[in-house]
Formats: sequence, structure tokens, C-alpha cells
Amino acid sequence: MQEMILVLDFGSQYTQLIARKVRELNVYCEIHPYHYKPQNKTPVKGIILSGSPFGVRDPKAPRPDLSWCGDGIPVLGICYGAQVLTMAHGGEVQPSSTREYGRANLSFIAPGEPLFRGIEPGSQVWMSHADTITRLPDKYHLVARTNDIGVAAFRADGRDMFGLQFHPEVYHTTQGQELLKNFVVDICGCSQDWTPESFIRSTVDRLRQQVGKRKVVLGLSGGVDSSVAATLLHKAIGKQLYCIFVDNGLLRKNEFEDVLASYKDMGLNVRGVRAAGHFLDALKGITDPETKRKAIGRVFIEVFEREAIKIQDVDYLAQGTIYPDVIESVSVKGPSATIKSHHNVGGLPDIMKLKVVEPLNSLFKDEVRKVGRSLGIPAAILERHPFPGPGLGIRILGEVTAEKVRALQEVDHYFVQALKSSDWYHKVWQAAAILLPVQSVGVMGDERTYENAVVLRAVTSTDGMTADWVHLPHEFLARVSNEIINNVQGINRVVYDISSKPPATIEWE
Repeated sequence: MQEMILVLDFGSQYTQLIARKVRELNVYCEIHPYHYKPQNKTPVKGIILSGSPFGVRDPKAPRPDLSWCGDGIPVLGICYGAQVLTMAHGGEVQPSSTREYGRANLSFIAPGEPLFRGIEPGSQVWMSHADTITRLPDKYHLVARTNDIGVAAFRADGRDMFGLQFHPEVYHTTQGQELLKNFVVDICGCSQDWTPESFIRSTVDRLRQQVGKRKVVLGLSGGVDSSVAATLLHKAIGKQLYCIFVDNGLLRKNEFEDVLASYKDMGLNVRGVRAAGHFLDALKGITDPETKRKAIGRVFIEVFEREAIKIQDVDYLAQGTIYPDVIESVSVKGPSATIKSHHNVGGLPDIMKLKVVEPLNSLFKDEVRKVGRSLGIPAAILERHPFPGPGLGIRILGEVTAEKVRALQEVDHYFVQALKSSDWYHKVWQAAAILLPVQSVGVMGDERTYENAVVLRAVTSTDGMTADWVHLPHEFLARVSNEIINNVQGINRVVYDISSKPPATIEWE
């Protein structure tokens, strides 16, 4: 079995970043709620306790039970995790006189400490906490401090249990990755053998064992996740995989034809289905975003099921679920609040009676792309921007009509083509055009117009969990705006979205 680092989540906004930084070391890492206890056969090499929005002195604060791991598994507590270890072993944590947030520098590092090997005195770290450790437990010793924080790091005497009052996983801790490597590789003894190639080998073997000689059906979207999932399955089971690509009428301009053409040389068995009319009929009169998503999902299932039953004796449904989808469905206090429904987590109609196979449910988005490159998938597919399952249905605010879809497809086409021709496409993680249910006054020639406004949005991100808006040149935006207004009937105003996630989401609906 694959050795791993276990991250126990107490609700920190940085928890996924911890896992990502560990995985960058070619070490497999999983995130689970703080109360998780692994099965006996799980080869846990080390445990990291995350931060938390809770105060450690709060009566309702989450507290882990680490009795199952004994003294043999190294433990690293980060921020709240360090405070939990302190409290659990008899130390003291008190509210800080002021909230300790932002950059700090290590003023003291105890010599010979393995966790801080190669970390320089004066190294910058990032603090984010309202409580502070005022007294260490007996048989614990100080490892590092800053000018303002008396206990920036500690270690238990005689065992590999460490605490950090700062966040090594964030960019602002300049030597944070070296520190994590010291813990994961040197202290926990991880072999750093989790690579795209090793993932492909183990996943293909697992899929062959799981599926055997049975048939699998998969809904292709043309995006990265479903394409990589299909290629892995094809490598494992060949012609037992049947792919269905549904045109819901909400795709980008010419996307149905372009996607089918891109799969021709990949050897995949793909059936294209045009069903735009069914989706547009189901969306008539609907303006609520979540209701639109559910209507699109319902019709997709109906169309997909109708096509899937034409394939006799199918046993498995494959999905391109990735790790953030899995994590977001579980939180430290049970199911997370719904921000928006996911297309590929749940929703399988009972009538289909299919088992689910998810080849990518342990990978982040950038890891999926790395696996895709190792599989030889064309760059045109791997470098495509993420596109939501409901498509333009959630980029048209308000009711969706065929006329609005056609207008937004044209706007989106001008925007994306301009990004590609100016070499901005690969600098942007996701670009979108949003049609607003707002009309504004304009002037074209000598005539007054009263037409629609569109929003252009471009963000940078790694996996969509956080995102920042892209500072596209003013000259570029001016040129795109002119092209859209001059060529797309019904649009007389273009605006650019300069909000980040959080607090805004990437999509508007």
C-alpha cells in the first residue's frame, strides 16, 4: 500500500495547502476530519494537525484522539494543532494581548533540531492566531521563538512530536517547504516515490482488478478531468470503456464538434449526443441559480441514461471526481454547507444501478494535468481552462434562452480567442464571460441603444479553491471590448470583474 502523511483537519482555510505542499515533495497525503482514525492497514508515516478558526480554549473546540498512533508516528501540530498538543499534555494557552497576524522573523532556533535543519535564524514566518502558548508542558522544550512570540516552535522530549505557532505551508513563510521536507522526509522517513508515473501504474492495476471484464460508461465533457479519467480507464480496460459526450446546448461556440475531433486520435470509443432542445426546454422560466443547476443535472441524467442503456450489460459508471470535490463534501463538523451543487458527486439515478469508479478522486487539479502529460494526452485538452458542468447556463444570469446562449457564445469566443492570440491564455487559469440581466443606455452611430451588459472575468489559481483576478492590460481589454460591442448584436457594454476568491466565487452563479 502507498505510504502517506495524514492531515487532520480542524477547519483551517490552509488545510488543503498543507496537503498540496506535502504532495509537492512526491509524498502522498490525505486530509480527514480531526476525529478520523485510520484502518489498521493504512501505512501512516506521519500526522499533521491543521490550524482552525476555533480558539483552543473554546468549550466546543474540536479535539483529536491520537491514542491510536502511540509514540511511534511523528506528529506536527500547526498553529491550533500546536495549541491542542500543548493543552492536551498540561501546558497553558492564553489569549494574546493583540491578534498575532502577519510576517515575523525567527530570532532564536535551538541548535541540532531536525525539524529546523537548514532553517536560518532571521527566517521569515507567517503568524495567524489569537491565542498564544504561555507555558510548555513538562518534558517539552523550546525550539524557536520570534521577538514577539515566546514559543514559536517546540518539541516533546524523547519523541517526534512537534508544534509550530506559525504556518509553514503559506508562501510568506520563506523556508516553509524546507521545514515540511525535514518533517516528511527526514523525520517521518517517506520515500518520495509518489509520482505521476507511479500513480498511473498503481491506478491502472487497481482499475483492472476492480472492473475485471465488465463494461464501464463515462460521461465525457471535453475537460481535463474527464479526459484523463477516460484515458486511464482506456489504458486499463480498453474497449470495455464506452464514452458519451452530451451537447447540452450550453457549451462554448463550436465546442461539441471541436471536442469530438480532439478525441479521434486518442483511441477512445466516444458517442456524441445532441440534446440542446431538451435542456433549453427544462430551463424555461427558471432564474434561481441552484434550480438551474438541478434542472441541467436532471436532464443530463435523463439523456445520459437513455444513451447508456443502449449499451448492454454495463456495470460501472466512471466519473472525473477530483480530490477537492471529495474534501468539500466532508467538513470538520459533518457535511459542508452547499455553496453550489457538484455535478460529479452523487446524483446517480437509482434506476441505473451502476457501481461508481473514480480514478482521480485522490488528485488535485494540477496533479491531474501532470498525470495527463505523462499519459501523452494532447496539450490542447490538458491546457483547456476549467469549464463548469452546467456550462453557460450559470454564466447567463436569470432565465436561459437560445438567443442569450448564442450571444454569450459569441462574446466568450471573442474573449478566449483574444487571450490565445495575445499569449495570455496560458497565463490565465480560467476565463469566462457572464451575461447580466441588466440593460443600459448606449449610442451606436446616431442612434440610442438600450441593450445588454456583459462581464469579462479572468483569474489565476491552482485548483480553484482560491483565486485572484488577472491584471490584463488596459489596451487588451479595450480591444476586446470594441470587438464584442461591434460584432455581437444586443451587447452595448463590457465590464471587467476585479474581485478575488474569497470573498467572491469564480463563477457568478
